[in-house]
Amino acid sequence: MSRIAEVIVLAQDADAVMEPLTRPDDTRTWRGTFYEMRPGGNWGFGWGAEFVRMHSRSGLLKHLESLPWPRPETVQVLIHDEEDNCFGLWMIHDGTLVEIPLPRTRRAYWNGPHNEEYPPDPGILSRTDCGPIEWPEEIEGGDQSRPPAW
Repeated sequence: MSRIAEVIVLAQDADAVMEPLTRPDDTRTWRGTFYEMRPGGNWGFGWGAEFVRMHSRSGLLKHLESLPWPRPETVQVLIHDEEDNCFGLWMIHDGTLVEIPLPRTRRAYWNGPHNEEYPPDPGILSRTDCGPIEWPEEIEGGDQSRPPAW
């Protein structure tokens, strides 16, 4: 299933941790490479990647949270799925990457079967201050789990 997503990882003193992710590696559950972002070419602590299919990013958050970050309190993962109005923010809390609720936003999840062909839906992050929104029909109570799509 095609759902283009941009992912930005911000982390201080993390060059050595992120360097292996700048090269292809068939042993990872997710497919892709990150590119270092160096504003002005002199410094930087950000890396970006684009994923064109949901299967290609499966397991990415689990992989990122397992890395030996020298300063885990500085790790921020920004994710913008093609259906989202804005980037979502994930940070490490108690060793796990969790989505941080942003003011004036809401994540909604579609109903639907999850199987090998169709991974669980990552949801849609929408701003609530931009006018009326046609929310997808949600699973009762909302699916608050982190979908394997990430």
